[in-house]
Amino acid sequence: MLRYIYGNDLSQFPVLQDTMHKDRATQFSERLKWAVTVDENGWERDEYDAMNPLYVIWENADGTHGGSMRFLPTSERTMVNDHFSDLLKGERIESPFIWECTRFVLGQQATPRVAAAMMLAGGELMRAFSLTHLLGVFDPRMVRIYSMIGASPEVLGSSGEGRDKISVGLWAYRPEDRVRVLRRAEVSSDVSELWFDLSFGRSIQQMQKVA
Repeated sequence: MLRYIYGNDLSQFPVLQDTMHKDRATQFSERLKWAVTVDENGWERDEYDAMNPLYVIWENADGTHGGSMRFLPTSERTMVNDHFSDLLKGERIESPFIWECTRFVLGQQATPRVAAAMMLAGGELMRAFSLTHLLGVFDPRMVRIYSMIGASPEVLGSSGEGRDKISVGLWAYRPEDRVRVLRRAEVSSDVSELWFDLSFGRSIQQMQKVA
């Protein structure tokens, strides 16, 4: 299932927290060889994890992490504005209606369904918080995933070539994309909304009406 968890609450889910940060270390440090920081616990973390971001996490049946993303509004400090403004020719993207998505990671046993569920969650956040766009930095390995799911971004700028190419993309919300992504994630609209409501605290009575 999908969980939406703010950083300040993440410690309430110790298994998810531990396996998420360890999967991030595996993906970004070991496989992609990025210059990230891995602590003594084997966790990959950076300064944006300390800003109470909103995490979207796919929880496996055994309670472990299957995939995740991290969101911060661009009205706050973001990775794009702090480190990738050169891809935007020095311009900054700042709006409470545009959120940055970073640290897209899939667990080692994740299926294509999990990747689709991550994209579905991004759309659910856009619907719920009246966002106009999501912003993110991505590399060539993600292009195929976005295309497969049917949620490709508008590319705002790029640098590098081949496997070293880095791009900044902007995703708009389109209802037709949600229908397509629901299908790819093998999730009904009601179930997706129920997961969202469980995370954001609607009453049991309200949730039973959806179920």
